[in-house]
Amino acid sequence: MSSEQQRFPCVLAFDLGASSGRAFVGEIISEHPGDASSVRKLKITEVHRFANVPVQIGGHLHWDTPMLLREIKAGIRKAFQAGYRPESCAIDTWGVDFGLLDRNGELLGIPYHYRDRQTEGLVEEVSAQIGAERLFRESGLQFMPFNTLYQLYALKKAGSPKLDLAETLLLTPDLLSFFLTGQRVCEFTMATTTGLYDPGRGTWNSALMEELGIPSEIFPDPVPPGTVIGELTAEVCAELGVPPIRIIAAASHDTESAAAAVPADSPAFAYLVSGTWSLLGTQMAKPLLTPAVLERQFSNEGGVDGTYHLLKNIMGLWILQECKRKWEQDGEAYSFAELVQLAEQAKPLYTLIDPDDLRFMNPADMPEEIRAYCRETSQPVPDSPGAFTRCILESLALRYQQVLEQAEELIGSRFAGLHMVGGGIQNELLCRLTAEAIGRPVWAGPVEASTIGNLLVQLRAGGWLTDLQEGLDLVKASFPIQVYEPESEERRAAWTEAYARFERLGRSMKC
Repeated sequence: MSSEQQRFPCVLAFDLGASSGRAFVGEIISEHPGDASSVRKLKITEVHRFANVPVQIGGHLHWDTPMLLREIKAGIRKAFQAGYRPESCAIDTWGVDFGLLDRNGELLGIPYHYRDRQTEGLVEEVSAQIGAERLFRESGLQFMPFNTLYQLYALKKAGSPKLDLAETLLLTPDLLSFFLTGQRVCEFTMATTTGLYDPGRGTWNSALMEELGIPSEIFPDPVPPGTVIGELTAEVCAELGVPPIRIIAAASHDTESAAAAVPADSPAFAYLVSGTWSLLGTQMAKPLLTPAVLERQFSNEGGVDGTYHLLKNIMGLWILQECKRKWEQDGEAYSFAELVQLAEQAKPLYTLIDPDDLRFMNPADMPEEIRAYCRETSQPVPDSPGAFTRCILESLALRYQQVLEQAEELIGSRFAGLHMVGGGIQNELLCRLTAEAIGRPVWAGPVEASTIGNLLVQLRAGGWLTDLQEGLDLVKASFPIQVYEPESEERRAAWTEAYARFERLGRSMKC
């Protein structure tokens, strides 16, 4: 550490995504301590990174939860070995998935992966039983087959003994925090991803659970982001050789952590969290539960400080990741940078897909699934990795345009542009194509938004930030923002024509 720098207490954030996990230490630093005009910055340092690979066991897909716990422990140990003394630690992850604990605190089975096929057809079945309007009114969520509601209903239908033995349900970040602290809590932003939390009443929907045969007593009362869960247990401290540190409930849903780090200049902004999934939305003071939101299939998910986010899940870069994986299996290995370079050379706006068609959720062969889609829609079939990549990225950009315009219709106002955050913004072609599609600026950054939002919640909980606005000022001072402007009006005509084709595709596949 330079003698010219003043460091404040540091905190440790774990950000677990669908394909990888990482641990970052966050510190507030001042380049010129004692100088009232010195700008404070947030410095983040990666101390651990690991792959998150699901496990197929029999006919089901599971998360490797013991591995995730082992890697979190390794990250804590590495932070201390690197000389850091974090005051606290917090975990954020994807939503909806969970583990069940028995009365002794033992894990009942290996948690299912949200891409497991056990929930196929259950959206329609539950909607027929309960009513789509009521389901939306009492959850605020778009109907996605992986929502916790449908996973639990699948267990009930299968006659699983786990629900009879379960004393507590813990969503993924809360489950991992339990293994570290022994404390059972449910964090608010995660609760709102389940389909079983009623945002209008601000409580668990016990009546709905009873009708579906789901035990309501297994759900702990939600706690807000920034709540202290507990400290590392004596056993964990002895195993890792570290002192006790506090474990905080961040905005534990990674989307909401990312949204908390969007460096917008106005409270009215649109954002896109880009990664394996894409999530496009805007922050609101309260949930929007109108019939129009149901029709458009948007979600209302809880955020920091009791806010809600009107957003839509979009399939995201998963489609390209799966193509890349299949090509590697077939002996053609490409880096993402190489695929983007090949896409730059491919014919623009030639072949399009609907990224949210459920056929792309978890096929055995993603390139073949795209070929089949193109044949069924009477389009040219991509004939090279570059053509596939271009097709996927342009289709995503057009889907972003469509969802952005739908969000504007729902709230009755227009956004000046789109903030893009997350790992997907490292794909500069995707950012550029998105600006061209929406015809407005794209402000890209920061990359590690979920980690940064996690850190900001911890820093505020520790008293080192007065509020999140002070945290956003840190973000603006600390991380570069890349601006992508739309191209000429001549290009707009090509994108307008492509968007018309894209919308026709969606309608034809629904017929």
